Amino acid sequence: MKRRDLDAAPARGTAGAMRLLTRRAALKAGAAAGAVALAAPAIVRNAFASSGEVNFMGWSGYPDLAAKVFPAFQKATGIKVNFVEQPDQDSMFAQAKLSLQTAAVDVVEPTLDRAAGWNTNGLIQGWDTGKLSMDNYIPGLADGSAGERATIDGKRMIVPSVWGTEAMIFSKTEAPGEYGKISLGDLWDDKYVGKVCIRAHSSLAAMGRWLDSQGKLPKPWLDSYKDEATMKQLWDIALAEATKHKANVAQFWNGENDAQAAYRTNGAVIGLNWDSTGYNLRKDGFGFLAPKEGAFAWNQGFVLMKNAKNVEQAHAFAKWVSTADGSAAWASAFSANAVGKGGIDLADPDVKAFYSAAYPGDALQKLWWWPTQEAWFIKLRGEYADKWKAA
Repeated sequence: MKRRDLDAAPARGTAGAMRLLTRRAALKAGAAAGAVALAAPAIVRNAFASSGEVNFMGWSGYPDLAAKVFPAFQKATGIKVNFVEQPDQDSMFAQAKLSLQTAAVDVVEPTLDRAAGWNTNGLIQGWDTGKLSMDNYIPGLADGSAGERATIDGKRMIVPSVWGTEAMIFSKTEAPGEYGKISLGDLWDDKYVGKVCIRAHSSLAAMGRWLDSQGKLPKPWLDSYKDEATMKQLWDIALAEATKHKANVAQFWNGENDAQAAYRTNGAVIGLNWDSTGYNLRKDGFGFLAPKEGAFAWNQGFVLMKNAKNVEQAHAFAKWVSTADGSAAWASAFSANAVGKGGIDLADPDVKAFYSAAYPGDALQKLWWWPTQEAWFIKLRGEYADKWKAA
């Protein structure tokens, strides 16, 4: 997924997590599910003793959640997960608004940078951290600056579930890439007309960051996240420049499934996508590398709906995903990174090799964490994305 440089990004507190990227891993689903199965006996059952159900809305395109992870959680806790899939965060947000009337959803999984907007719109309530195990998390994910961003008015509004990046996918034969040379600017190269796969809003951010790196913006790109006037000033420039290269776009992607289809069936040879997409395409002749400007990085988590019906079960759910086994299984389903201490130790060697190759040299130090995006920003960002797609 769906969603996630250090010199400029506000989430410096994630440094501890980034250091672990040298051992970074999404876990092979079979191995992780097996590990969870081993963890399900009496001790874990007692720790999470409960019953009933929890209504969870999350990301589509990750079949191992329903096939392996939710059954493991139910075996450990007795709680059944009712899963509603959505392709992207905007769809989750819209459905969450409806759930304020229907109370159909208890827990949702947006990214950290969006939590403030969910709170501003009155969608969520704070977690009772006394019912969680905050010490379970890898340092830097739930504390430090990340913890500060997750806390609003003294309440913990979001707790980590998984984290990862958005970087460059490239055909090894038609668009070979090399670390230190592959760039966000390659998305706009005329030699890739009709061959680029991008997401509307993040590609505009990529254009902005690329222009910033070239010294072609009147203000730093990060300033566009601070106030409406600066946002419009800089995003107008990014949109105008991107529109000049609209012919490059083979497909705009929204979620995991259509992103993979862009490369497998719709002619894309290069693009900006989640690490999970890169991992899933690794046997199809595609590589995945951080651009020289730094990969976009995201920190995904659970929010508790303001009118959640199954509050105790929701806490048990979030707590289980913070354990070594739970976080390992969750990361495995997403082909991304575990948030719980010990989860990294369950990494599959094949996945370790993939991520090691994706982030060589100083790539980890250049990760660009998505800034906090308030409700006003999300609204305008959506308008710019629509203009870009319609251009």
